Amino acid sequence: MPYLFNLVYLLLILLALPWLVWQAVRKGKYREGYAAKFLGRVPRRSGEKTCLWLHAVSVGEVNLLAPLLQKIERQRPEWQCVLSTTTTAGMRVAQKKYAGLAVFYCPLDFSWAVRTAMRRIRPDLLVLAELELWPNLVRAARDHGARVAVVNGRLGERSFGGYRRIRWLVKRLLGEIDLLAVQDEAYADRFLRLGARPESVRVTGSLKYDGAETDRLNPATVHLAELAGLDNDDAVLLAGSTQEPEEAYCLETYRQLRGRWPRLRLVIVPRHPERFAAVARLLDESRLRWQRRSRLEAEGPDRSARVLLVDALGELSAWWGTARIAFVGGSLGTRGGQNMIEPAAYGAAVSFGPNTWNFRDVVDRLLERRAAVVVRDQEELTAFVGQCLEKPEEAATQGRRAQELVREQLGATERTLDLLAGLLEAPPGAAPPGHISARGPLGAVAADGRGRL
Repeated sequence: MPYLFNLVYLLLILLALPWLVWQAVRKGKYREGYAAKFLGRVPRRSGEKTCLWLHAVSVGEVNLLAPLLQKIERQRPEWQCVLSTTTTAGMRVAQKKYAGLAVFYCPLDFSWAVRTAMRRIRPDLLVLAELELWPNLVRAARDHGARVAVVNGRLGERSFGGYRRIRWLVKRLLGEIDLLAVQDEAYADRFLRLGARPESVRVTGSLKYDGAETDRLNPATVHLAELAGLDNDDAVLLAGSTQEPEEAYCLETYRQLRGRWPRLRLVIVPRHPERFAAVARLLDESRLRWQRRSRLEAEGPDRSARVLLVDALGELSAWWGTARIAFVGGSLGTRGGQNMIEPAAYGAAVSFGPNTWNFRDVVDRLLERRAAVVVRDQEELTAFVGQCLEKPEEAATQGRRAQELVREQLGATERTLDLLAGLLEAPPGAAPPGHISARGPLGAVAADGRGRL
């Protein structure tokens, strides 16, 4: 079976080679890490501490693991953690955020590469963030003697539908996983229906809630606000994790409202760094005064520039703390939404588009509590922002409801760490503590109290 996967991967790479070359030349992607990716030549670990190899595919997952890594550092100093990622952007953020960890590119799922990486890392536990299930990587970990865990697991409706078509293969792969620590019972149900072993499934809640800052006066946010020259009476509309055409929509909203509300400020944080140049051109064409985040240290804030383009990686979490009104991007296109927990945690008046299937559980909770608003186009976005400016008390009330919701969801990190510790301490073949089983109709998931929200 590993050789079959190798063949499939090679064929896919050959078919995608023109696109990969174009991405490397035009956008600077896929230009580094070849020895690690294709040969498994990751840093060789020294020492004999219990080792956790955590894998986070890109920036979102890298940031997601922050509260878990911090808690491990404080509570489990006898453990050694290493971190792998897949994308260049993920690598840049990981190197900056986790300077004390060994950070490297994860090998591609070729059998020879993952086996070499396992020999060099020698992990006791492979921890995969959300759902990065690669057959050869998982098998190599098991052959090496390591346990395998998925943390903050999620399985959206679309992914579930795709996996269901190859259930025979997915069931076999899920059977290799010792722990599936998932965000909610709906995800647990989908994993069970795909053939996951009931004794391996736990509902822990989402790590994203624990990683969200609730204090606007945290040092990172205060520093950025001062750097950008934001005043306390500025009404900041922050559009985060945006994709085309969301930046244009937000810019038009600002253009329509700035005359009536001169204290309105617009901050745009594109999702991908390759969007920085395109958004800069859009801002140039608008004829509005604007400034780049990357020039603030050298030039200082331009008080007449009411629009800021954040062309930097890894800062969005802190920038959300400056927002009175938030638009969460990736939700008016085909991406399926981005993390709306962070602006909610700060108490901003949160909005997003209708396409948020990647965060369905979070969206449902926010909408149920009237803690967020769905905007379907630029006109509805303008109406929402205008309403927030016209009635700031109502916007603040919406923000408080969102912040309260986030606070109620805290604790997933502690539950996850307990499960990982139990997995490492359990004898081979034993289930982790906090048993969850399917009872009654398929998908009715229950817990004994430790694994349940």
